[in-house]
Amino acid sequence: MKWTRFTLNTTTEAVDFISSMLDEIGIEGIEIEDNVPLSETDTKGMFIDILPELPPDDGTARVSFYLEDLTGLEQILCQIEEGLEDISQFVDVGERTITTSETEDKDWINNWKQYFKPFTVDDILIKPTWEPVPREHEDKLLIQIDPGTAFGTGMHETTQLCIRQLRNHVRPGARVLDVGTGSGILGIAALKLGAASVLGTDLDENAIQAVKENLESNQIPETGFKVIQGNIIDDRTIQDQAGYGCYDIAVANILAPVIILLQGEITRHLKPGGIFITSGIINMKEQDVRTALEANEELEILETAYQGEWVSITCRRR
Repeated sequence: MKWTRFTLNTTTEAVDFISSMLDEIGIEGIEIEDNVPLSETDTKGMFIDILPELPPDDGTARVSFYLEDLTGLEQILCQIEEGLEDISQFVDVGERTITTSETEDKDWINNWKQYFKPFTVDDILIKPTWEPVPREHEDKLLIQIDPGTAFGTGMHETTQLCIRQLRNHVRPGARVLDVGTGSGILGIAALKLGAASVLGTDLDENAIQAVKENLESNQIPETGFKVIQGNIIDDRTIQDQAGYGCYDIAVANILAPVIILLQGEITRHLKPGGIFITSGIINMKEQDVRTALEANEELEILETAYQGEWVSITCRRR
């Protein structure tokens, strides 16, 4: 379907007021563009390690919304103009100009699926749920994934690095802690490799449903993979739910700064001799992570692996 995009040129201080006004009119879903630097709170749940460099913040912003049905457009634009007039009594709304453009006729929600094709990580086949098993890979260990709105198709280098380390360290009956589980792909890989149970934690509530659906696609009982929402680094409730000194393996495919924080907590949850697998580390952050891990007297670095620009560091709890 084709949608018409309307872009309002305004100021950053007026964005919240405008967002509320558009919501009251009945316009759901807006896009905000500005050059305001992201704060630590903004990036807390984002899966990015290097933030883009932005031009200086000049106080301007663009608020875009999309309409499919243009019936009643004149009335909508009049309501917006009236709303802007009211808002201008309190804050500077800037130019207040609106430009229009037409989007391409695409299914934006599902368009990405055309790029997610079956692939292998050594002797493991990872494929989207909607694709058949390629004949030449029928003998491989199969993992089926539909990430939905959660992070993790398995195609990223860091996920593949973690899967290889799980292949090296998972033993039958192992208990696994998957920090930042996303779609659940690493936990599912661990179960397929012989683990007895997985506990996943994630900041994103969407991970709970994504894991449930992916367990079903892989014919794995939900009893073997529990997911809780929260931050194991600083949330005592999550820490207590996870339990202490009870995991054979912990895996964290997240961000370098988060791994640096996590290493101070993760040893409390690992058994003596337990394995801590990390990735999500861009190569320029490797030394930072390594320094933090080496400073932890309870951890011993066993192996460092590389794929592209990404790094995986595997440790053992002493």
